[in-house]
Amino acid sequence: MPIIIENLSHVYMPGTPFESKAIDNINLTIEDGEVFGLIGHTGSGKSTLIQHFNGLLRPTTGRVVVNGIDITNKNVDLKKLRSKVGLIFQYPEHQLFEETVVKDVAFGPKNLGLSQEEIQKRVKEALALVGLDYDVLKDRSPFELSGGQMRRIAIAGVLAMKPEVLILDEPTAGLDPRGRDEILEQIKNLHMKHKITVILVSHNMEDIARMAGRVGVMYRGKLIKTGTPRQVFSDYDTLKKAGLGIPQVTKLMKMLKEQGKAVRTDVLTVKEAENEILSMLRGKKHA
Repeated sequence: MPIIIENLSHVYMPGTPFESKAIDNINLTIEDGEVFGLIGHTGSGKSTLIQHFNGLLRPTTGRVVVNGIDITNKNVDLKKLRSKVGLIFQYPEHQLFEETVVKDVAFGPKNLGLSQEEIQKRVKEALALVGLDYDVLKDRSPFELSGGQMRRIAIAGVLAMKPEVLILDEPTAGLDPRGRDEILEQIKNLHMKHKITVILVSHNMEDIARMAGRVGVMYRGKLIKTGTPRQVFSDYDTLKKAGLGIPQVTKLMKMLKEQGKAVRTDVLTVKEAENEILSMLRGKKHA
């Protein structure tokens, strides 16, 4: 289910003293089944952009094509589209409202008019996908659970709609390290198992480096760079211009390089850094 964005711009409150261009002439293709990371400083236009992917916002100019269908067309069935393109906003647990976990996860499928049997099946499947036990949690209030569990329940509510595209806006914001790792691992497993398209919006460079196969950088409403994580995080000047940092482990390797150490500076993970440092030390030992 590829998403094609062509010459997309969005202006808030046009024709008023408060007119503001949030995104400016974006061109981008997100391929079917890829994990695409979107990074940018607060106010760069990331959230405005992703709300065009399921018709929550309409373009001022340009168009968005999802799976070959121009969703900016007035005759598009937005309800059907939103069942296929799931959008999870920052702090989705704030949108939980039902008295039990099962009722909350079942809310979306119920609105699709599915049978009770199909709804129950989807609820069980969705909870399993996010690593939660249906039998243990089904009758519990979501508000009695941990922050990480609440967030996974909110994600399960979207997964129960069986989307082909999953968009997550800052999915690890506010979580402790354990909760953050749990969420990212579940997203990774979900993508590997079902090959759905995942669009991950984050300020956290480590999350993007760990998850994304390709990254886009937003700055003042423009998409100023796309590439693999290694390509993007090696472009220090562009990231600095956009008010962004680089992953901590990449920063460490860059510092070592500046001190004259024979190491690569395009590493993205702790394991890569470990191997690079060990290789450097072995080289010294044999020198």
